[in-house]
This record gives sequence, C-alpha cells and structure tokens, in this order.
Amino acid sequence: MITDDEARAAADAAAALSSQLRGVVLGQEAAIRESIVALAARGHVLLEGVPGTAKTLLVRTLALALGLEFRRIQFTPDLMPSDITGVSVLSPSGDFSFRAGPLFADLVLGDEINRAPAKTQAALLEAMQERSVTVDGISHQLPASFSVFATQNPVEFEGTYPLPEAELDRFFVKVIVDYPPEDTERGILSRVLGGFEADTPSTYGVSQVMDGAGLAALREATRRVRAEPPIVAYVTAVVRATRSAPALTLGASPRAGVALLKASQAAALLDGRTFVTPDDVKALARAVLRHRVTVAPELELEGVTADAALGALLDTVEVPR
Repeated sequence: MITDDEARAAADAAAALSSQLRGVVLGQEAAIRESIVALAARGHVLLEGVPGTAKTLLVRTLALALGLEFRRIQFTPDLMPSDITGVSVLSPSGDFSFRAGPLFADLVLGDEINRAPAKTQAALLEAMQERSVTVDGISHQLPASFSVFATQNPVEFEGTYPLPEAELDRFFVKVIVDYPPEDTERGILSRVLGGFEADTPSTYGVSQVMDGAGLAALREATRRVRAEPPIVAYVTAVVRATRSAPALTLGASPRAGVALLKASQAAALLDGRTFVTPDDVKALARAVLRHRVTVAPELELEGVTADAALGALLDTVEVPR
C-alpha cells in the first residue's frame, strides 16, 4: 500500500504536470484532469471535439512536459496497417530487418481516427491491449510509456468509419473537449497577440516537469492506492447496472469495471489520498463509461445522451458509507 508521503509526492508531481498543461490549453480543466488520470492509470484516451478546440495541442503539450517522444498519425481512408505498425524490409545483404512505424513512440496521437478503414483501426487493437506489434509473425515490444491519444469529430461523419466496439472498449476514457467559456476564449486571442502559435512548440512556454521514469513511478503509485471491498462492490454495481438500465441497449463490459477502478485510484492519488472514495468513482464514471454504452434509439432521438443516462443510473445505485 502507498504511504501518505508517497501519495503527497505523487500528487505534487501530477499537479506540476497539470499546471504546465493549464498554462497552454486554456479552459479545458476537465479534459486535462481526465487525460492525466488516464496516463497515470496506463490507459489510452479518445478525445472528442470539433476542430480547433486544442485536442492536438493538449497531447503535444503533454509530451513536452513529460519529455517523451511524440508522434502524430493522420488517419485517412487509404492508410494501411503497415503504415502505422512498420514493415520488414530487405537489406542489401539479403536479410530482412524491421523498420518501425510511427506507433513506436511514447505518446502517439491518432488524428481523426475514425477516417481510417476497419483493417487499419484493427491494427491498433494489439498495440493498445498487448503494447506490442506483430509483423511477419515476429512480435515487437512498444516503449514502456506507450499511450495512444486519438481524436474524432462528433459532427462530421462524411467519409468516416465508426469505431468498432472492440476498439472503443480499449480506450480507457473518452474525453469531451468542448468550446471554452467566453472569457477564456478572449484569453486565447490575447496569447496569440503575445506571440503564441499552436504550430510552434517553442512559443508554448512549457517546462519539462517529469520524465519516463517519473511517469513510471506515478503509475506504480497509482496501482498501490487502496480500494476497500465496499468500493470494489460499488464499482461492480455501477457497471452491472448499465446492462439492465432501460435507457441503454448496450451495457459496459468487465474491462470497463477494471478501468473505472483504476481511474478512481488515479483520481484519489491526484488529490493526495491513499484510498479511493465513492466520489472518485462517481466523478470518473461518465468519462470511463460514456463510449462503452449505447443509448436506446428512441431516447437518442429525444436528445438523451450517454452522459445523461449514466447520470440517472448513478442516482439509482446505492453508495457505500
């Protein structure tokens, strides 16, 4: 189990990381926290928002603050699996050698992931679950810090391929990146007048506050946060309730329960605590479950969202005392 001193040290490190992000990505407090929670819990992130809401900027800034290798993959309809995983090439000596693709990085941004065909999306499944890539029958291990951040546009669907449930379920959280408040948007314009350029990282003013070893330590500390049996029972009850809720036609999988428990541990650690509370579970339930459930079509037509259905469901599950 983690000690109070270790929890405070980890919380301070996460706070320093959050501070660097908030200095660049303005008005996205929830998105920043949920992204750091996923990173601490060793999960992958699906970022959903209309173009221009700082999704790419968030991931690029995170890589700078962590001092990790960042790669961006633009997903297009003609993208092939080998374009992201890598290929075996014939050397002049007559031997085959593996040429790694852009997946072999610490933070990988899959931009507009739903524009790639199913076979290319499927190439991500092994990487996201096993953290390895198999090419020509040979398995290649991905970096220890490997994490996928994928983006998608919730409005434009022309030329897109819906993400299969198996792939959605491998994303630890789905983070909603919405329009910022008016005063924040004015602040963004003021920063531009001051010399900030989203395509020029040197204008971000970001300092590295952690490295790969620090991230590994943060993840290890997250794993050791205590979750008492009533909390485990509560997480189980929430996930199982999604499978019988009248508003939902598809409930969450057991993998979702694992993700919700780990996310709650990370949230507790970010607050400097050594134990999980029911409030940690409730605060992360929507981010962890919203992409893993399906709202009944008749309710969706009436404007009921996954978040609204999950909010109503959380009110019906007994909270442990």
